[in-house]
Amino acid sequence: MQFETPLVPARLIRRYKRFLADCRLEDGREVTAHCANPGSMMGLANPGEKIWLEPNNDPKKKLKYGWRLVDHENGDFTGVDTSVPNKALRAALEAKEISELANYETVRPEVRYGENSRIDFLLSGPGLPDAYVEVKSVTLSRQTGLAEFPDSVTARGTKHLEELAAITAKGYHAIMLYLVQRTDCDRFTLAADIDPDYAAAFGAARQKGVERLIYGTRISPKGIWVTSADIQMVGIGNEPSG
Repeated sequence: MQFETPLVPARLIRRYKRFLADCRLEDGREVTAHCANPGSMMGLANPGEKIWLEPNNDPKKKLKYGWRLVDHENGDFTGVDTSVPNKALRAALEAKEISELANYETVRPEVRYGENSRIDFLLSGPGLPDAYVEVKSVTLSRQTGLAEFPDSVTARGTKHLEELAAITAKGYHAIMLYLVQRTDCDRFTLAADIDPDYAAAFGAARQKGVERLIYGTRISPKGIWVTSADIQMVGIGNEPSG
């Protein structure tokens, strides 16, 4: 997924009220950017961080910049916009680049299911049970090379796991797909110390047949693309094999 508008570099001054970030552009101007990330952004919102913003000229938008990337200034990037994974994954699904799901012909985003929820993607194909795919953006890393989810308590994420588990009882496929929006991680685990209820719900969902997939990303100021990088899940003792 290529960014619609070329990104511009900046330095983070502060993130506040979750969805706002004051930034300093290279020419010295200070601007406020929209931060499309409801999580804690632990380790990613330190003042002085090099970041990348996407400008816009949309008269309907109050803020003229959106915060898209953290630049670790060592060749690695983290994507902080939680709306990006769905856009990138949709492109990958339609291009048949997710090998486990390549046999599905139809990709429908944001389909209602469960209790007042929407599944990120509903996949269908001749002779195949429908596949319900929920996507989570992974940006937390507290140990070198290890990505973690979630970065804050997520009652909504727990609810999604419970609804996916209910889908399997109806004979459908249910997939929890974690998209690691970091280029510096090759392992993934659940942050059970941050949200033990989510970790418990994940284990229960897996026991009921919910599948899990983990994909990485290739990130640059030009865009974010889903990759088949081998990211191994570690540290979950009650997860079924496969």
